[in-house]
Amino acid sequence: MEFSTFGDKFARYSGITQLMDDLNDGLRNPDAIMLGGGNPAQIPAMVDYFNGVAKEMLDTGELTAAMTNYDGPQGKNTFLNALADLLRETYDWDITAKNIALTNGSQSAFFNLFNLLAGDFPDGSRKKILLPLAPEYIGYGDSGLSDDMFISYRPEICLLDNGQFKYHINFNELIVDNSIGAICASRPTNPTGNVLTDEEIHHLDELARLHDIPLIIDNAYGIPFPDIIFADVTPFWNDNTILCMSLSKLGLPGVRCGIVIASEEITTAITNMNGVLSLAPGGIGPAIVNKMIEKQDLLALSEQVIKPFYQRKSQHAVELLQTAINDERFRIHKPEGAMFLWLWFKELPITTMELYRRLKARGVLIVPGEYFFIGLDADWQHGHECLRMNYVQNDADMKKGIAIIAEEVATAYAEA
Repeated sequence: MEFSTFGDKFARYSGITQLMDDLNDGLRNPDAIMLGGGNPAQIPAMVDYFNGVAKEMLDTGELTAAMTNYDGPQGKNTFLNALADLLRETYDWDITAKNIALTNGSQSAFFNLFNLLAGDFPDGSRKKILLPLAPEYIGYGDSGLSDDMFISYRPEICLLDNGQFKYHINFNELIVDNSIGAICASRPTNPTGNVLTDEEIHHLDELARLHDIPLIIDNAYGIPFPDIIFADVTPFWNDNTILCMSLSKLGLPGVRCGIVIASEEITTAITNMNGVLSLAPGGIGPAIVNKMIEKQDLLALSEQVIKPFYQRKSQHAVELLQTAINDERFRIHKPEGAMFLWLWFKELPITTMELYRRLKARGVLIVPGEYFFIGLDADWQHGHECLRMNYVQNDADMKKGIAIIAEEVATAYAEA
């Protein structure tokens, strides 16, 4: 069968499809050690809480109402108003419900935003999305309707004590001109756990305003919820910022709810796109989280349950890795947030794509680093030396999986 240009691009196998396939296959295989995909942890206290809220809403009829009625294309009104009030009262942001639009997951939000702000324009010009620091989120890479949608730059690498390192934006190399339609960065960053400093965010905001383009911040793991962020930084939003959030890492990936917080011009565009592409966003997730806001539980659970859980798991995973792999060529990106560790095997004689295949054959699933270096103008050896590891599995599986990673890496170095 012959597909259209659109079909040829989006029907082909991609990195994000591989990641989700591995996630699904691993969930069906009880022996798989899932150190790859982005499924959030099943935190017992949160599972109990969601069970309780769902039962309460079922008893009152609120859950059934959410399942049996369409919301408007902007999303559930009660949730939009409650979230706007929460953000305004917590951070003193100049925000109303008109500044928020929901989508069926963050992935669809970024697809819409990227193609709204970059690609081919009526005047014949083309614009790109600037990712100021690579590596960046795997899900961005194949989301452009036109090819060559992204441009990114190598980061500065700061070597730290205790076998760690940290990426910083190299502003000396960054070029923003009329070929850029928007700047986009995740904070915390998936895959590395890097958190852009307040200074870096303000510098990006200045560049965006100077060139009259928006700054998109992917806040799927950030403040105020789910608050999987371990660095001391300030939440950021203004009328030129498009802040994207999600209910997934709160522990509700199955409800597929993304949140876009932006100017009314942007949220109106997203609302209209929702109407065409999906009629309306799903209403179950917003109904549940609206109840959490009513109970004043959303921020408290994020700060007191979700954040400490991930911080403990992160620290323990670092300890396990550094115990299992004592090679001086091995470093871990400083874990500042999200639910992944970014592992760097300097001078690794095989690609991490090959390492991925070897590990998968032994039942351990990771994500090779090559997928995350989106938009670089040339191949970079560093990109073949890194991998992403999810640290949310139980301690026994994590220890076993890390031991297998250590064996395969040692074998690869020895073969050289």
